[in-house]
Amino acid sequence: MSKESIEESALKREKTIVKTSIIGIVTNLFLVGFKAFVGLVSNSIAVILDAVNNLSDALSSIVTIIGAKLGAKQPNKKHPLGYGRIEYLSSMIVAGLVLYAGITSLVESVKKIITPEAADYSAVSIIIISVAIVVKLILGLYVKKQGKKVNSGALTASGSDALFDAILSASVLASAIVYLIWHVSLEAYVGVIIAGFIIKAGIEMMIETLNDIIGKREDAETTKELKDIICEEEEVLGAYDVTLFNYGPNRNYGSVHIELPDTLSVDDVDRITRKIQTDVFHKTGIILTGIGVYSFNTSNDEAAQMRNAVQKAVMCHDWALQMHGFYADTDNKTLRFDVVINFDVDKKEAIQTLYTQIGELYPDYELTIIPDVDVAD
Repeated sequence: MSKESIEESALKREKTIVKTSIIGIVTNLFLVGFKAFVGLVSNSIAVILDAVNNLSDALSSIVTIIGAKLGAKQPNKKHPLGYGRIEYLSSMIVAGLVLYAGITSLVESVKKIITPEAADYSAVSIIIISVAIVVKLILGLYVKKQGKKVNSGALTASGSDALFDAILSASVLASAIVYLIWHVSLEAYVGVIIAGFIIKAGIEMMIETLNDIIGKREDAETTKELKDIICEEEEVLGAYDVTLFNYGPNRNYGSVHIELPDTLSVDDVDRITRKIQTDVFHKTGIILTGIGVYSFNTSNDEAAQMRNAVQKAVMCHDWALQMHGFYADTDNKTLRFDVVINFDVDKKEAIQTLYTQIGELYPDYELTIIPDVDVAD
């Protein structure tokens, strides 16, 4: 994957988001008109609230377009890593709109429960609601598919919301049929249920977006792919401490530590790390901004025995997830390694335990134990 193809992919992604959002806007505005008309004619609060929900979906699509356009701006001196995170802000606004629509719907439904008004459905109303359900199903499947295709959280959420709307509209249809057959009005109560689901969806969208903004654990598949690419280099004995920094959808920077034989020259290390950066970028689009190096004892039997003894001592603790970066200098009596510690234990206490334990094994050695954060699967 060349730099040119990545830029072309970004442009194609933006166009897909805009096109899909426009389709969503047009479709939802049609549904707003249909449902508002039916709701007013039939005096149905549930149908009117369903129309309000469609209006919020149209506004959400507009915000998604704005976010995609702003997020696609090229990096500059003020923002050298680009504007991609703006899309997360647009997703938060979309979640806010959904949440507002849900709260408004809840208030209106409760009012209708307190002061009920009889609904009056016609055959035309039933047909229009049925058509709306089919339209929402088709729209939801399309938008969600496109969202996953271009890795757009806002589009994926909009698609899921549309599919959910279809189910909610079906509940409105069911309440209308119940009223026509048994003359029992469930309008306001169905409105409360709809409002509850809308509020729930808005809160879940906010939480998901907050996780993206705050930063979350990278998925195991991405981490494994990255390590596999790095370890394809013949000299690389292991890859550790993978950390990715996200600056918007499909915009990832990262750092990693690699383990290399202690017989390599600085020139060798420079060649290897540059090749790794190029390979990772071409295959994943991830830019490795830093590659640290661990030195591996290759011809010292005593160091190899020490490695085995230390690893056994470290990994006997449940909170020690991994040991790496081990190097023993038997001439100068120094020993160093890193330990990945889980979040269930106090890091300072864990490291102090290891200093005491390893110090008893090798009292003549100066120890350097680095705690690593469990940031990736």
